[in-house]
Amino acid sequence: MLILKLKFHLKSLFLKWIYRLLYLKKFQFGARLTFRDGFHLLIEKSGKVIIGNHVFFNNFCSINAMLSVTIGDDCIFGENVKIYDHNHCYQNKSQPISKQGFSTAAIQIGRNCWIGSQVTILKGVTIGDNSIIGAGVVVYQDVPGNSIVLSNGEIRKHG
Repeated sequence: MLILKLKFHLKSLFLKWIYRLLYLKKFQFGARLTFRDGFHLLIEKSGKVIIGNHVFFNNFCSINAMLSVTIGDDCIFGENVKIYDHNHCYQNKSQPISKQGFSTAAIQIGRNCWIGSQVTILKGVTIGDNSIIGAGVVVYQDVPGNSIVLSNGEIRKHG
């Protein structure tokens, strides 16, 4: 078990510095950022990603930023969480979607949030502090602090 923990720690350390060299000031992170296998970070154009202290990403999570993704302290992410601060434009039916560009809106995830496995977080969303997002949810609207979002999209207050 100790060897496995050491492996994840060293791999996280290596990838953090690779991303920092690749993206320079576009990627900022606090103490004890940890991620498991398959983590992917893509920052395009003038995008930026800011991650707080004590944040954990499980296997196969990804963040894709063209504008801004901010994650507060003490957050945990289940496996296969996807975060996108942009969407394809598609209004012009005479032009291929791939040539219409993107619309962007910042994402903010508060402190002490638990994002369950297989969650997708879409552009423009703010998730308040102390919130829990259930497995498989597509988050397309703001989530108030101290809330639980169930897999059927229902939002309940907690605490």
